[in-house]
Amino acid sequence: MHVIMDIMVSPGGVGLSVSPYVAHCQKIFQEAQLNHQMHSFGTNVEGEWDDVMTAVKRCHDELHEMGAVRITSHMKVGTRIDKAQTIQDKIDSVQEKLK
Repeated sequence: MHVIMDIMVSPGGVGLSVSPYVAHCQKIFQEAQLNHQMHSFGTNVEGEWDDVMTAVKRCHDELHEMGAVRITSHMKVGTRIDKAQTIQDKIDSVQEKLK
């Protein structure tokens, strides 16, 4: 099943800057060959359900290995079965209505 997810991974116990951890998760999404777009408060990720969830688990596993004592991920997950839809399709639909 195709999924579009918005995820914010919040490592705890790592100091004020979390950018090294965010960058590491971006690399994981890239290595998993998932379409992803980082934004100021998280990342949109799309792909097959199991592939996306495997990448999220890998983020948690590897961020713990990097020293994060606690990790909280906030996720919004959307699926639909009536048609194929991408992150870009959703953006384009709103942009078209703004014209």
